[in-house]
Amino acid sequence: MKAVNLIFLLLSITVSSFSQIILKKGADREYTSFIREYLNVRVICGYGMMFLATVLTVLAYSGMEYKNAPVIESLGYAIVLVLSFFFLGEPITRRKVLGTVIILCGILVFYI
Repeated sequence: MKAVNLIFLLLSITVSSFSQIILKKGADREYTSFIREYLNVRVICGYGMMFLATVLTVLAYSGMEYKNAPVIESLGYAIVLVLSFFFLGEPITRRKVLGTVIILCGILVFYI
């Protein structure tokens, strides 16, 4: 696996995680009309970032083994947990920590 492809994949995961937070923030607001609900800065930026994450993922996959990529992408769950705490004020419960630890253990088992 080339280092550049790994960087693209990690960047893709990070951008995707941030886009999920932006979309969640946009969903928490009340809008005056149906059109404003879907055509506002947060939604457009969130989906634009998802598109960017998709492009980065395609670039990453172009030079790496496919069996490694989905495992690395599961790190996104841990990133979203942390970002949700800082940007959305969502509590980090024992259940969420346990789920994240299980995901990270699965990644470790895969690579051992």
